[in-house]
Amino acid sequence: MTTKTLTIMEDAYDLLLQNKRKEESFSDVVRRVLSTRQRKRTLQDLFGILSEEEGAKILEDLKKIRRERSSRVLSRVERLYGKSS
Repeated sequence: MTTKTLTIMEDAYDLLLQNKRKEESFSDVVRRVLSTRQRKRTLQDLFGILSEEEGAKILEDLKKIRRERSSRVLSRVERLYGKSS
């Protein structure tokens, strides 16, 4: 395979480095990032973007939202139909 040498600014290099996965080459990063713009993202593209702590916090927030929504729905049903026994 033919190779090309590119000169990029340091901030662009830093962005590539931040997006580089452990076993990935810089060419792989460029392919993945640029091809993602042209196709829908898969779950695999999103794997690892959150820490376990961030994921746990999001899950807890979602559970809280669901509880609050369920409570509001139950209140509306009770207002409309009266309390059920």
